[in-house]
Amino acid sequence: MNPAVLIASVYVFALAAFLGYQVISRVPPLLHTPLMSATNAISGISLIGSLVLAGATHSPVAHILGFIAVTASTINVVGGFGITDRMLKMFGKRKDEGKKAPAAGASQ
Repeated sequence: MNPAVLIASVYVFALAAFLGYQVISRVPPLLHTPLMSATNAISGISLIGSLVLAGATHSPVAHILGFIAVTASTINVVGGFGITDRMLKMFGKRKDEGKKAPAAGASQ
């Protein structure tokens, strides 16, 4: 691989990681669930791309990096859906709300 291409690739990766961290860290908690769903979709696209890379007939290094990418993308998708589901349950009705207590002063 050409050293200039490698340096440019690492540079783009570092900038993307920094920008992603800055954007996500400034998201208010109220908007976190809708954004999490959008990032799950992006992670799904990354998963498909990493599957293509892992299955392509390239060098052994590409297979190893593809496997790592598939593993990381899968963890990200599964964890993202788990967190989204947990956050949505926080806004759902509670089980004990269906049982109403008798009104004060009412005879039993």
